[in-house]
Amino acid sequence: MRHPFTSRFFSRITMTRQRIGLLLATCTVFTVLSLAVASAVSAAAHSRGPDAPIIDLGYAKYQGVFDDVNNLTSYLGVRYAAPPIGDLRWRAPQAPAKNDSIVQQANAQPNECFQSGSGTSSTDPLARRALAAGQPPEDCLFLNVYFPGDTVPTKPLPTLFWIHGGGGQRSGNTGGDFVRESNNEIVVVVIQYRLGLFGFLAGSEVKSDGNLNAGLLDQDFALRWVQGHISKFGGDPTKVTIWGESAGAGSVLQHVVANGGKTSPQLFRGAITSSTFLPSQYHYNDNVPESLYAEVVEQANCTAASDTLSCLRSVDPNTLETINNNINLAGFFGTLFLSSRRRHIYHSKTDLIL
Repeated sequence: MRHPFTSRFFSRITMTRQRIGLLLATCTVFTVLSLAVASAVSAAAHSRGPDAPIIDLGYAKYQGVFDDVNNLTSYLGVRYAAPPIGDLRWRAPQAPAKNDSIVQQANAQPNECFQSGSGTSSTDPLARRALAAGQPPEDCLFLNVYFPGDTVPTKPLPTLFWIHGGGGQRSGNTGGDFVRESNNEIVVVVIQYRLGLFGFLAGSEVKSDGNLNAGLLDQDFALRWVQGHISKFGGDPTKVTIWGESAGAGSVLQHVVANGGKTSPQLFRGAITSSTFLPSQYHYNDNVPESLYAEVVEQANCTAASDTLSCLRSVDPNTLETINNNINLAGFFGTLFLSSRRRHIYHSKTDLIL
């Protein structure tokens, strides 16, 4: 049975998904927040393959695909973190295992992270489309990289890091349009991160034996990946701008103020927010996140378990995705702050450019 408080809470909010194309074609109001960043550019490691350069990341080798019509090289489905499955569910992302014995073809869009409809999967058109395409696996921590031309740029280009919107529960996007709209003068990184209960389940149990805000930690981990690897794709790690739309813009703001604006090493120098959406903010053990956790436990038949979080980690991901839809996710699953010191988080001022 659904907890009456959570039903009332989530019935207040509705969400709509905006595509990047609509974002670029319509007038949006955005804010650019500039941060100083000091980072060295590592040496590019690449060789020429029959289709696109082979990029050696140290832990894996990827070969992208060149689009001669749009003069664009894409690396699709590059793994940036280990599969967040089993005991890694609701934990901070971990480095991927080494797999450099073969060259992986990065020429197809990766599977999306589990999506949740605004309502039930039987009535929401986006959820219906996702179901028609087949359920995505829980192993979804991949990113796409795009650069202009058919060879790695010799002059390091500014890097745009895109965080998709969707209320923290759905969506995903490609990034080739950004390169074309920039007149082929940037490198673009588009990430996927855990959504819904997979990315934002909170509560005392998650705090005790896991990590809150797994979805935001995925984003942070991908930003650190950019610092270590984007130079191999021709990007300049000292000129990274993060941009998000809707809930993605909310994530951008969270990264700007995380750790009092003093993330070390500094991961970006500028930030853009478009159509910003931020849900209500809760401490991890407030009534709303605790009620949501209790409902997930009940629907997963883990109520009698001595360790409910361990029980949830053993539940089939498709069952959890069903619960994801049943709870009628029209908002976030819990606390949203990377820093636990919320009353101090805004004390460090950041330069503002309008």
